[in-house]
Amino acid sequence: MSRTRTALLAAMALVAGASGTAVAAYPGDVGISAIPCTVDYKVQNDWGTGFTANVTITNNGAAKSSWAVKWSYAGNQKITSGWNAKVTQSGTAVTAANESYNGTLATGGSTSFGFQGTYSGTNAVPATFTLDGVTCNVDDGGGGPTNPPDPGTGSRVDNPYSGAKVYVNPEWAANAAAEPGGSRIANQPTGVWLDRVAAINGAGGKMGLRAHLDEALKQKGGGELAVQLVIYDLPGRDCAALASNGEFGPTDIDKYKTQYIDPIAAILADAKYASLRIVTTVELDSLPNLVTNVSPRNTATPNCDTMKSNGNYIKGVGYALNKLGDVPNVYNYVDAGHHGWLGWDDNFSATVQTIKQAATAEGATVNDVHGFITNTANYSALKEPYYTINDSVNGKSVRESKWVDWNRYVDELSYAQAFRQEAVSQGFASGVGMLIDTSRNGWGGSARPTGPGAKTDVNTYVDGGRLDRRLNTGNWCNQSGAGLGERPQASPAAGIDAYVWIKPPGESDGASSAVPNDEGKGFDRMCDPTYTGNPRNNNNMSGALPNAPLSGHWFSAQFQQLMQNAYPPLP
Repeated sequence: MSRTRTALLAAMALVAGASGTAVAAYPGDVGISAIPCTVDYKVQNDWGTGFTANVTITNNGAAKSSWAVKWSYAGNQKITSGWNAKVTQSGTAVTAANESYNGTLATGGSTSFGFQGTYSGTNAVPATFTLDGVTCNVDDGGGGPTNPPDPGTGSRVDNPYSGAKVYVNPEWAANAAAEPGGSRIANQPTGVWLDRVAAINGAGGKMGLRAHLDEALKQKGGGELAVQLVIYDLPGRDCAALASNGEFGPTDIDKYKTQYIDPIAAILADAKYASLRIVTTVELDSLPNLVTNVSPRNTATPNCDTMKSNGNYIKGVGYALNKLGDVPNVYNYVDAGHHGWLGWDDNFSATVQTIKQAATAEGATVNDVHGFITNTANYSALKEPYYTINDSVNGKSVRESKWVDWNRYVDELSYAQAFRQEAVSQGFASGVGMLIDTSRNGWGGSARPTGPGAKTDVNTYVDGGRLDRRLNTGNWCNQSGAGLGERPQASPAAGIDAYVWIKPPGESDGASSAVPNDEGKGFDRMCDPTYTGNPRNNNNMSGALPNAPLSGHWFSAQFQQLMQNAYPPLP
């Protein structure tokens, strides 16, 4: 059985059971003195729309004359009153600070406070607590980084990016550094794409998986390091597009298992690499296609209908999650599309259901899913600051605008946080985290709006204020005007494990014209700047840059534009 975040939390008594308890003891021989502080969060009464809770904190560090405990909610819990602490809330973030009479907290000492709150939906126990900025309920190794204890069983940490460096692919770094101005970002971590069998051992003079992992050990040094791998070679891959079709046909599920997943799993399981935190992003764009691009929808394609009927996307993803999840230091994140694809009512929860189907196939369980990733290889803005989904103009909701088109979300952050909550409500672990790919969604430069659009009508308002300058959110190939987004960082927002650059900036999404190749990659008209579109982008122009090479190949013009339009801007 795979050891996952859920197994670790269970071992640590972190599960929110009938009592709603969230923690206090560690298993085995881990001394409590190695844990800087513990937080015991108990839901005492829950009546469906509100609750009361009691929190006990124990300080195992130096004595304190004042203290503050912080946590964030994954849902919409709102604290209405508190006792024995000054409890305040901003958004999902909560701070509980001592009263004048209980600020003293001796080494080994404990204190308690309580509060009342409201909520709708789920009332999940918070995943992480800090006391005066120090993460509680985790082993600090006697003064080092605050990571959960590893008793030698390969237990996973809650967030693989927390307290860790992230692997810099030297091949991508060399391409970036060779570009004028590229040295400014050549040290950024990006994903390593295993997009065909040959990539496992290295093809065309490129590094194979073992070579990358060996290099990662060198970069790791004495600290923690996460390595980001893209698992991307399903049978009948990319059924709704052609630019990144794969080498396996629709029925080649056995080849996928034995020639692709099994060799990767064997390498990752090598004890030599046990100290690395290996993050796998599993089969981009696959499962969402089974929701949106199958009959009877007008976006259906024959290839996607085939993959839905034969079940090989479900089987393939399930097999990958099971085999990779058996490696104790692997963290599986499943692709969750992006808001401009799955943010509509008839797509959103159905996608979670489809992912759960895969996560319980071929021996996998939901515990093999550490989290989800959105916006991979896409361009959706992280946060739209100048309009919200709740705005209206002259009595019309922004949902009625041509751009939003009745979507429930306008940006990736709100979508990712909502997706996480929906996944938990459908049975995934309450501690699952989200990744958001920000490699190409900065939308800076001279075209970036500086304020809301005019309130002439709802379209003028949205179009004048939106950061995402694409012609349609369905446009995905080498988008003109795009810029680098937020730099990779851990724990940037509630429920978000990290902002990542899984899609390496400067690597093409697909060729803008047909290019003969031995990589199984076809020509997709969405990469052709003269293409007038299809139902999946509401028949808009493609918005693609000209003269693009095959997907995954270096595209200098795109890289230069991404740097020019970066937001935050590059120095």
